[in-house]
Amino acid sequence: MTTATGAGTGLGAATAAALAVEDRSLAHNYSPLPVVIASGDGAWVTDVDGKRYLDGLAAYSAVNFGHGNARLVAAAKAQLDRVTLTSRAFVNDQLGPFASSLAELTGTEMVLPMNTGAEAVESAIKVSRAWGYRVKGVPADRATIIVASGNFHGRTTTIISFSDDPDAKDDFGPYTPGFRTVPYGDADALRAAMDDTVVAVLLEPIQGEGGVVIPPASYLPAVREICDEFGALFVADEIQSGLGRTGHTLAVSRVGVRPDLITLGKALGGGIVPVSAVVGSAAVLGVLRPGEHGSTFGGNPLAAAVGAEVVTMLGEGTFQQRALDGEPLLRGLLEDLVGKGVVAHRVAGLWAGIDIDPAIGTGKEIAKGLAERGVLVKDTHGSTIRFAPPLVVTDDEIAMAIGALGAVLRDRS
Repeated sequence: MTTATGAGTGLGAATAAALAVEDRSLAHNYSPLPVVIASGDGAWVTDVDGKRYLDGLAAYSAVNFGHGNARLVAAAKAQLDRVTLTSRAFVNDQLGPFASSLAELTGTEMVLPMNTGAEAVESAIKVSRAWGYRVKGVPADRATIIVASGNFHGRTTTIISFSDDPDAKDDFGPYTPGFRTVPYGDADALRAAMDDTVVAVLLEPIQGEGGVVIPPASYLPAVREICDEFGALFVADEIQSGLGRTGHTLAVSRVGVRPDLITLGKALGGGIVPVSAVVGSAAVLGVLRPGEHGSTFGGNPLAAAVGAEVVTMLGEGTFQQRALDGEPLLRGLLEDLVGKGVVAHRVAGLWAGIDIDPAIGTGKEIAKGLAERGVLVKDTHGSTIRFAPPLVVTDDEIAMAIGALGAVLRDRS
């Protein structure tokens, strides 16, 4: 079994010095664990003091293919020697092939390239509103988009306007109108909220930031049916759940649903460059006209070259299969901890939300304990932690990580 060398409670000298510089120089919009990563390889990272940690977060699924993936690094290096940025004022030779292959991979027709996940969601909101006015015929400035409670779609001012997370929302008003919130996983509540002004329903197929919350199997098919009935778009935010994490290229495929628009990001850049996109039907994305939306770096040649290699790798299916193969082991190991500090768990592929008994500790405290034992995870609300390792992780490494969780829970009980 693989062992970790990151155990120990004291900070190394280099780590302490780096943390002091960060605390002094950076705005405090994050509260990171006291680990300063200097390099990564596969499912492992090494800090500035030489301690190794199993990466159980994979940068919120942005590093699905492992740190330093040789194929992705080679694609990036090759493009660096050619051209990295042209802007969309001109055509570059990488973007067209990337868009075509991404549309084929996702079973869609058209691609709108951006950089970050939040940009992709903002883009989907704009497209949905334009479609509502130009195709559905909603009166000007009356478009409504329905979202779900517990959502996380980013932290721009528009997106936080429909967040129910006070940390993301409080003190950042006034808020953008045009959104209506319904309980996640409740198809009846969604149906009751629909009216003629609704242009889209925006949902995460699995709520990642919410703690890997998986809705009932009947929910997303019901959302599709309701959207069709009321003439609204179904927009699926697959920024965290997509591109192999759940054992499928898209999480919506788990229940056989096809949205009108899908937002992608994180893993699309292979852990090398920020790449995002909205993919969907030409009938919807085709409502955009030149000059109405854009991004200087969106669709740049470097991003497109890396993204194209990501698409090629996903087309081979090995990463999706690895997530499927690892799911029973991860689920079984977590089930063994229920009643031993774990209250509940939710697993989809190599993605788990783990609810810890609050009497044992907060999610942040458990994450710190795991870091001391050489495993990096991220807490979310309350006493919930998430486990989302790179998809190159081995069975032994999964067992090591969950074994470390069991040890932390025993130590704190």
